[in-house]
Amino acid sequence: MVYFLEEPIQDGGHLEARLDIHEEPEGVRICVPLLPPGCSEKQSAEIQRGFLDEILDNHAGSDIVFWYYTPMALRFSAHREPDLCVYDCMDELSAFRGAPPELIDLERQLFDLADLVFTGGQSLYEAKRARHPSVHALPSSIDKAHFGQARKVGLPEPPDQQALPRPRIGFFGVVDERMDTGLVDRIAELRPDWQIVMLGPVVKIDPATLPRKANLHWLGSKSYGELPGYLAGWNAGFMPFALNEATRFISPTKTPEFLAAGVPVVSTAIRDVQKPYGTLGLVEIARTGEEFVQALERVMHRAPQEWRKAVDRHLADMSWDQSWAAMALLMRTRLLAGAPASLATTTPTTDRKGAAHV
Repeated sequence: MVYFLEEPIQDGGHLEARLDIHEEPEGVRICVPLLPPGCSEKQSAEIQRGFLDEILDNHAGSDIVFWYYTPMALRFSAHREPDLCVYDCMDELSAFRGAPPELIDLERQLFDLADLVFTGGQSLYEAKRARHPSVHALPSSIDKAHFGQARKVGLPEPPDQQALPRPRIGFFGVVDERMDTGLVDRIAELRPDWQIVMLGPVVKIDPATLPRKANLHWLGSKSYGELPGYLAGWNAGFMPFALNEATRFISPTKTPEFLAAGVPVVSTAIRDVQKPYGTLGLVEIARTGEEFVQALERVMHRAPQEWRKAVDRHLADMSWDQSWAAMALLMRTRLLAGAPASLATTTPTTDRKGAAHV
C-alpha cells in the first residue's frame, strides 16, 4: 500500500483535526491533514505525527519504506524507524524563497538517516554526492505517449487559446521566483505580433508584478490532461528561467515534455538543459530577449523532420518505468534478501513529484 502525505491545510470548517484520505484508481492513498484554525507549527507537527502513527500501526508487521521529497517531513516522522529510508532530492529547497530556516539542519539529519539518495538531475547529484555514500543521479523522465498526443493533427483546441492568432510561443509550469519575468516582458515587447501563452499557477510572487501586454496571456493552472491540447497549438516553447540560486540545480521535467510534444524550445542557460539537450542541438540556448527572439525565429522556420528524428532517438530510452526499475533495483539490493515483494512489483502512478511510499 502506498500513502502520499500531503502538506497540511488549515480547515476553518472544523474545530478538530482530521485526516482526509482518498484512494486513486491505481491504489495510491492521498492523505491530506486538515487542521483547525490557529494551529502553531508545533501543534501541526504533533497532529501529523499522530496521523502517521495511526497509519503505521494499522500496518504493523509490514515492511515500511519512508520516501522523502522534503526534509521538512522529519518534523513529524523522525521518531519512527522504517525498514528502508529514501531521500528523493528533486531540488535545492533551501535556495527557494521563503525556505524555513531549519531546512538545512533537517536535510543534514535526513542524509544521516537515508539508506539511498536519488537526485533529480546531474548538477544536483554533483552537489550532493559527497554528503552520502549512496547518491544516484536519476533525472526526470517522460510520459512520451501523453505528450506525444500534441503531435496529432486535429487535436481539439482549448477554448481560451483557440481565438489567439499565430505564431504562439508557450510556457507551462509554476510561475515563481525561478522565472525571469523581465525576460518574458522583453520578448513580448520585441515581437508584439507573437502571442505569448503562459500556463501555470502563480506562487510566492505577487500576481500584480507580472508583466502585462496585449500579446501576453496568463491563462492560469491547467490539468495534466489538458496540456497536450495547448502544446499542439504552439509554434514554439520557451523556458525563461532566471539564473539565480533557486535555479542553480534544477533539471526541468518540461524539457523532455516539450520535445515529446514535438514543440521546439528555447531556454536560458540552465546547466541541466545545456547538457545534454543544448549540446545535442535539441534545445536552443539564449540569454537576452534579443537572443531569444532570434533563436525562436530559427526554430520556427527550420524543417522539423530531422530535428524530430534526433529528438525521438534521444527520448527512445527514457521512460518512468525504466527510472522506477533502476530505483527498485537499488532498493532491493539495499534490503538484500529481506526485500518485500511489493518493492519489486510496485510501479509509479505519475512522475517522481507525484508519488511517495510509506
